[in-house]
Amino acid sequence: MLSTPYYLIDEARLLQNMEKIARLREKSGAKALLALKCFATWSAFDLMRPYMDGTTSSSLFEVRLGREKFGGETHAYSVAYGDDEIDEVVSHADKIIFNSIGQLQRFADKASGIRRGLRLNPQVSSSSFDLADPARPFSRLGEWDVARVETVMDRISGFMIHNNCENSDFSLFDRMLAQIEDRFGSLLKRAEWVSLGGGIHFTGENYPLDAFAERLKAFAGRYGVQVFLEPGEASITKSTTLEVTVLDTLFNGKHLAIVDSSIEAHMLDLLIYRESARVEPNTGPHEVMLCGKSCLAGDIFGTFRFERELKVGDRISIQDAAGYTMVKKNWFNGVKMPAIAIRQRDGSVRLVREFTYADYEQSLS
Repeated sequence: MLSTPYYLIDEARLLQNMEKIARLREKSGAKALLALKCFATWSAFDLMRPYMDGTTSSSLFEVRLGREKFGGETHAYSVAYGDDEIDEVVSHADKIIFNSIGQLQRFADKASGIRRGLRLNPQVSSSSFDLADPARPFSRLGEWDVARVETVMDRISGFMIHNNCENSDFSLFDRMLAQIEDRFGSLLKRAEWVSLGGGIHFTGENYPLDAFAERLKAFAGRYGVQVFLEPGEASITKSTTLEVTVLDTLFNGKHLAIVDSSIEAHMLDLLIYRESARVEPNTGPHEVMLCGKSCLAGDIFGTFRFERELKVGDRISIQDAAGYTMVKKNWFNGVKMPAIAIRQRDGSVRLVREFTYADYEQSLS
């Protein structure tokens, strides 16, 4: 048995998402690019590669990882590129999407050998978090002025529009896409390709995949474009757990259990968005607050119910621990970083990577 903590990627569960992505690609004609900002654990790429068309990135290092470890189509995007990185970005990419007209004008010539695009901001989104809302007031993410974009149409061949965030409501997606068409239709008709970004939870249970496919197919036909999607969470949802062990229990008005992990170091999004982790089945008479081992007072996974009283040495599986975890893990407090393991389809568990004191030391100076 592996020592905790470790992220456990379940191939069988991951494959369920991949099969839905493949079905959508077939029915809609859209292409699917893995969003590396969400999940970049390349040891899982061999399983994912046959079901997706490539990757999309947010930085030089991500676009290079996508090219070298995944292959297929490699889209490069960044909020801003530096003079010292643009040539290398272009060398790894099939398409480069600029966040602003200013960046496009600055680097268009350097990117003349690949397809160039521009991010549009429709000023509507599905995000319920201001922190993650690309359409928030004064957003720096993309251009919104149609007249200004028309002046650079001779320098681009397509657009990226990312305004969904954990959107599991097809009707909302449909309405927002109609708003995008109303606002940017004149531009879309002149494009060759359009990426609708990520944040669409189309691999979730009971999502109307066929209706979604028809909507994408109709959109592509109306404007004569190749549609791209950039699934991050949709690619890996419910595929991975964070395996932890109880180190201590105490009572201070509530029953507490301290585990050998930390939300700030290992599941940072829980802290950022003030959300609770998930433990299943979360039933039983024993209510316990699961706490991380860092010195941060708010290092708390959440309060859950268990069938029996937790004891030191008990193991717990934190659910849905793939997205925005391994790409954000850090060395806060010097807490041991979780290993990465894969449960293969035959049930065996393969240890992919362990992290040691040397990794901690070498991450500093």
